[in-house]
Amino acid sequence: MRHPDAFEPRRDDRGASARTGGNQAWTRKKFKGTTALKRKINPTRVPIEQKESIRWLENLRQSTDLLAPPGRCVHIGDRESDIYELFCLTEEVGTHFLVRTCVDRLAGDGNHTIADEMDEVTVKGLHRIKVKDDKGDPDEALLEIRFRKLRILPPIGKQKKYPALTLTVIHAQERGTPKRRKKIEWKLLTDLSVQSRKDAVEKIEWYALRWKIEVFHKVLKSGCKAEDLKLRTAERLVNLIAVFCIVSWRVFWMTMLNRSSPNALPQTALTDPELRLLDHLVKDRGGDRPRRSTLSHYVVKIARLGGYLARANDPPPGNTVIWRGLSRLTDIELGAAIEAKIMGN
Repeated sequence: MRHPDAFEPRRDDRGASARTGGNQAWTRKKFKGTTALKRKINPTRVPIEQKESIRWLENLRQSTDLLAPPGRCVHIGDRESDIYELFCLTEEVGTHFLVRTCVDRLAGDGNHTIADEMDEVTVKGLHRIKVKDDKGDPDEALLEIRFRKLRILPPIGKQKKYPALTLTVIHAQERGTPKRRKKIEWKLLTDLSVQSRKDAVEKIEWYALRWKIEVFHKVLKSGCKAEDLKLRTAERLVNLIAVFCIVSWRVFWMTMLNRSSPNALPQTALTDPELRLLDHLVKDRGGDRPRRSTLSHYVVKIARLGGYLARANDPPPGNTVIWRGLSRLTDIELGAAIEAKIMGN
C-alpha cells in the first residue's frame, strides 16, 4: 500500500522526482518508456541505482519500516516488480515477497531456465475461481496448479554481485480456452514456503488482492482527475496528488468496508456531522429502519446522493457512485459550516 504522509521533493539525474511517503512521482528526461530505453542500452547491465526501478527497492524499505516486524510483511507486486535486486533486498531486511514474474531466469546449475524445470512439474491440484468475461458477465475458470522450489540465478551480468536464491515458482494456468475473455495464466515467484496445493492456492489468492491497488488508482484518476491537473510546479502537483491519495483511499476503503463489514458502526467511517447531514438529506425507506445503526445503511445513503438507485436486487454500491455521493456530501457539509459561521456572527 502507499502511505501519503510526508513529502521529500528531490531531483536527480533520472529527472524531476518527488516522494510522498511510499508514493513517488517522477518525469523522464530522455526516454518515453522502457521499450525506447532498451533500444539504447541493455537494461540488465545497468546498475539498479541508475534505473527507475530503484523506486521498488525504496518503497520496500519504507513500507517495511512503517509496518509490522519485517517477518510479518509480504510485499506483493505485478510484473514490473520482477527485479532480482528486490528479491535480494527482502532477504537482507528479513521480509517476504510475492510477485508475478515475467523473466525466464537461469535455474539450477545455469544450464537451463525456470521454464525448462516447470515443464517437468505435474499438476499438483485444481482450483476453481469466479471471474467476469469481456462483457462483465460472471464466469468460472478451473486453474491447474503447479509449484516447485528452485535455485534461481541472478542475471549473467550481475552474478558476481548477487547470490543465487532458493525460491518457489507457482504456475496457475486455466484448463481449456474461454470464448469471451483471455485465458488466465499466472506465474508467481516467492520466498514463502509452499508445501501443498493449499499453500499454493493461498498465495494465488493473495496475489489476486493486488487488483485492489488498480481500483485505488482508478479512483485517483477517474474520480479525482489526477491526470488532468495543470499546476505550474512539480512541488504543487505532488502536494495535491498527496491529498487526492487520501481522498481516493477513503472512497475505496469505504466501498470495501461496506462489503466486508456492513454491520459495523457508521462512526467507523463517518463523522457525526456527516451522519446528521445524511439523515436530513436522504430520507429512510420502510425497509431501512432495522439497519439504521449500521455502516451499510449510511454508505447506501452516500451512494444514493451519487445516483445509486438502491433497488432490492442491485449489487452493493461501487466506487463511482460513492465518489459522486461523497463529493456532493462534502460540498453540502462545507456550505452548512459556512452558513453556521455567518449566522453565528
